[in-house]
Amino acid sequence: MAEITTAKIKELREKTGAGMMDAKKALTETGGDMEAAMEELRKKGMAKADKKSSRTAAEGLVAVVTDGTKGAVIELNSETDFVSRNEEFQSFVEKVAQKALNVNSVEDLAAADLGGKSVKDSLTDLIAKIGENMTLRRCEKLEVSNGAVVSYVHGALKDGLGKIGVLVALESEASAEALQAVGKQVAMHVAAAFPKYLDRDSVDVAEMEKERAFLIEQAVAEGKPQDIAEKMVEGRMRKYFEEICLLDQKSVIDGETKIADVIAAAGKEAGAEIKLTAFARYQLGDGIEKEEEDFAAEVGKVANG
Repeated sequence: MAEITTAKIKELREKTGAGMMDAKKALTETGGDMEAAMEELRKKGMAKADKKSSRTAAEGLVAVVTDGTKGAVIELNSETDFVSRNEEFQSFVEKVAQKALNVNSVEDLAAADLGGKSVKDSLTDLIAKIGENMTLRRCEKLEVSNGAVVSYVHGALKDGLGKIGVLVALESEASAEALQAVGKQVAMHVAAAFPKYLDRDSVDVAEMEKERAFLIEQAVAEGKPQDIAEKMVEGRMRKYFEEICLLDQKSVIDGETKIADVIAAAGKEAGAEIKLTAFARYQLGDGIEKEEEDFAAEVGKVANG
């Protein structure tokens, strides 16, 4: 049995992030074998993570990162808002976001290498260390052939990290400065107005026809003849598109100018056409059903691991 020295315990802690007593116990159980001790800690970490996996993780962080003509946004959840302010958690989210620039799905991101381990295994280790369930929920990458992908984070805790993250993709020959200016303006609008689609051509056909049928039925119920109701609906559909389509929405900045016109004006001023090709808007916890819990109970959960 190899001697279990303080130096060896320290080395194991640095390699795994485990606590002193856990590192010492792992070395004792494995007869001082460093590799075996690391594997033992990994298994225990997975077991701890499995126990926590049933807990709802609806807090955490949204992160955005851009690199010229491409950008990525991810959502990484934790159980409590306390963890989102943890520097180690923030650093991990930033590293994962950088990896998202070079993958095309959340599955690929989970399998991506992060310092010799997959993102998934690294997250398991972090769960065991911090003591909360965490999930890599989703990611999205936008890319243009020429132009820029511009980001915005609303309520940022630090650069690129917050509760709402937005990316907008702009195809153009315009200068980087011009694209950043209009891109930031549009991204801020997206954060506030949460459009569902880019333009009318992007709207789901079944959803659109369902809305049209509903509006016709509504007009008929108001006493309008069927043929008149169908004509009236065209005007009401324009209102519908203005509510859900980004390019049809009126800018939250002045409440009057359509986003399509904001972009066209920026292109005219820059001397080059600017085309908005895609956007992504991530809001933390969107769509996750979270059990309501009082503050005292939440603190107690954190304190008791």
